[in-house]
Amino acid sequence: MRIFRPRARGGARLVPRSPLDEAVALYVAGRYAAAESAARDVAAARSWRPGDPHVPMALSVAAMAMGAQGRHAEAVAAYDAVLPDFARVFGAEGPQTLKLRSDRAQSTASLGRHEECERECAAVVLAATRGAGPEMALVADAARNGLIFALNGQGHHVEAEKAAREALSAQREPDRLGLVLRLGLARSLNGQARHEDALAEAERAGALRRGLPEEEHRPETGAVELAVATALLGLGRTGEARLQAATAYDACLAAFGPAHRRTEEAQALLDTIDAA
Repeated sequence: MRIFRPRARGGARLVPRSPLDEAVALYVAGRYAAAESAARDVAAARSWRPGDPHVPMALSVAAMAMGAQGRHAEAVAAYDAVLPDFARVFGAEGPQTLKLRSDRAQSTASLGRHEECERECAAVVLAATRGAGPEMALVADAARNGLIFALNGQGHHVEAEKAAREALSAQREPDRLGLVLRLGLARSLNGQARHEDALAEAERAGALRRGLPEEEHRPETGAVELAVATALLGLGRTGEARLQAATAYDACLAAFGPAHRRTEEAQALLDTIDAA
């Protein structure tokens, strides 16, 4: 059973039909509450089947949907509850389990637990690079992105910049990973008060986003505008910064709700601008 979605030529999905198709489709479409409900229904309907791998997988989709709604503490608790089942069903260092650990770690970062996120993402990268195959490579890439975010969250902006540039240098084609890496790089540059460079990277991220299908960049809703706003504020372009921050806030509020980490970050930036 796969959590990854490789594409055939022409963009056709190669993933076989699964009881989780509806829940995953709702999540990809940004209908997070409906995705959570659908995933829970799958888990409940199949809970009588001993060892059914769809049960822990469904609960992991529900956890992802909780996080996307800004319920980060609940998401971490849900990941904690299902992790032993993932290790038992998929193996302690199988790609499914490592992805779950990466997702959980990045939820801890949304709670401000950046040191914990850094440690876990580094461990996942190490484990994934010991494995082989495209799924392990995807897991390692996702964990590297979490590591960069955690470094920035601790103020280790030079280290975050180095990690982001190294990861970007390995990119072969524009995709969502490139988008999040550029956003991480922009965050690191803003953290170093290199606002011109940060603005340039944020604008590159925006150009990349425009070239991606909506389903691929939806999880980064508001992130480009937030990076641009932070850079503009650092450059003293307060009016432009407020416009971008307000756009980020409105987009995040609509997509994720008021308690999501990015919505709160956009609100905090607006408060800083208005208090100046």
